[in-house]
Amino acid sequence: MNSRVLGGLCAIAAFGVDQGTKALALNSPALENGVEVLPFLNLVRVLNDGVSFGMLGGVVPWWGLVALAAVVVAWLLIWLWKAPDRLTGAALGLIIGGALGNILDRLRYQAVPDFLDFHYRSYHWPSFNLADVAIFCGAALLFWDSFRTSKVRPENREQDNRKGDVTGG
Repeated sequence: MNSRVLGGLCAIAAFGVDQGTKALALNSPALENGVEVLPFLNLVRVLNDGVSFGMLGGVVPWWGLVALAAVVVAWLLIWLWKAPDRLTGAALGLIIGGALGNILDRLRYQAVPDFLDFHYRSYHWPSFNLADVAIFCGAALLFWDSFRTSKVRPENREQDNRKGDVTGG
């Protein structure tokens, strides 16, 4: 499976899981007041009109955030088309799928539904959703990939093997 196909499948999976879980959260009356799942995790229903951690909420109009996100997704699609390996393709697919999920929400609700509320005692991490998880995981994979040496990267191993064949080594 090449990097483009894997990236596309990861984008579809991230988008589908994100939209499915948001539909469940939005249609669950119990989440209106929050539901404790674990001592450190609540399920809640929050509409976030900003970006990460609610930043820019009410400052930038929702359509401005959609336009910015669409430009970023277009750039990521170009990067995916040129992705050198499957890890990069999968990472970009996760980011693209998560971003598309949040774009669709902004078009439908002018905000993004968040429902995961992690906390320790009275300190609560800003609520988030599975699109955010996909974006974070994709970015973490790209970050990790940036530390891999060129000798470890799959595309360089293939080139080294071909060089060995040409030189008779």
